[in-house]
Amino acid sequence: MENFRNYYAILEIEPQAAPEEVKRSFRRLARRYHPDMNPGDKRAEDKFKDINEAYEVLSDEGRRSQYDQFSRFIQNGKRKPSRSNGRPTPDNFDPTNYTDFNRFVEDLFNQETTSQVRMDAKTPEAYRQRRTKTERPPAQRPRDVEARLSLPLEKAYRGGRERIRLEDGRSLEVDMPAGMLDGQKIRLRGQGLNGGNLYLKITVEPHDRFTLRGSDVVCQIPVTPSEAILGGMVEVPTLDGLVKMNVPKGVRSGQKLRLANKGFPQEEEGKRGDQIVEIQVVIPTTVSPEEAALYEQIRQIETFKPRQTLMNS
Repeated sequence: MENFRNYYAILEIEPQAAPEEVKRSFRRLARRYHPDMNPGDKRAEDKFKDINEAYEVLSDEGRRSQYDQFSRFIQNGKRKPSRSNGRPTPDNFDPTNYTDFNRFVEDLFNQETTSQVRMDAKTPEAYRQRRTKTERPPAQRPRDVEARLSLPLEKAYRGGRERIRLEDGRSLEVDMPAGMLDGQKIRLRGQGLNGGNLYLKITVEPHDRFTLRGSDVVCQIPVTPSEAILGGMVEVPTLDGLVKMNVPKGVRSGQKLRLANKGFPQEEEGKRGDQIVEIQVVIPTTVSPEEAALYEQIRQIETFKPRQTLMNS
C-alpha cells in the first residue's frame, strides 16, 4: 500500500518487542536524530518525526493492536473494497475500510471510544439495547511550524527579547540566543501548533559597515597617508563598540589586520570569531595651504621612487 510505514523497522525492533524494549529503542534513536544534535540536517529532522510517530502508535496497546491488524492485512494482500467510513475503535476495527495508509494513521490518532454499560438485571430489554457512547474531542497531533525572522546584525549578535508574528495570526515574544547567523534555524520548543515546535529561519539584514563571513566580522577602515606611513593607534568600530588598534608602519591599502575574539560567538562555549579589518588608504581630495607646503617639502626630500624600475627597463 502506498505510503505504508513499517513502524517496527523505523524503531529498529522486532514485532514481538516488549513495551520496555519499544521505549528503550525510541529513546536511543530520538537522541541520535534529535534536531539539536543535527542542526540543519533535513534527513535527520524527517527521521526524528518518523520515530516519534512510530513510538506514539507502538507505545499504546490499543493503537499497536490495530496497527498490527492493518499490517497483516496489507502483507497478506487481502485488499477488499472499502465498505464504510467509520473510524477504528478498540472494539470494532476493520482494515478493509482503508485503502490509504495516511487515512488509517489519521483516524488512529483521532479515535472515538464506545463502551457498553450494563443495565440493572431487572430490565433485560434495556440491557440488550442500550449503549452509551462516550465521545472525546479528536486528539490534535503536535505540528511543527516554520517561520522567517529578519534581524539587524546587531540584534543577531546580541540576541534578547523579540516579538514575532506568525502566519496563523499568533504573536509571540521569545528570547533569542546571541550570535544568530544568516540561514540558521532556531528551534523553539512547544511554540508550534498543538505543542509542536516552532522553527525560525534567521535572515541577518545587510549592514552598512560590517559583513559576516562565518563567525568572523569584516569591515573596512580608512586611514590617512601619514597614518599608513607612520603607523600608530587608530580607533576601529566593532560590535562591542570602539576599540583602539595598532596599525603597523607602511601598511598597504587592501592589507588585512585581525582583531582576535571580536566576531560572532561560536558553538564552543566561550569561543568567538575574529574581526577582520581591511585597510583603505584614502587620499584627501583637498588640502590646506599649510598641508600642501609640507607635502611639497616631502616630495623634494623623499627617497621612495616607485617608478624607478620602469625607468631602468
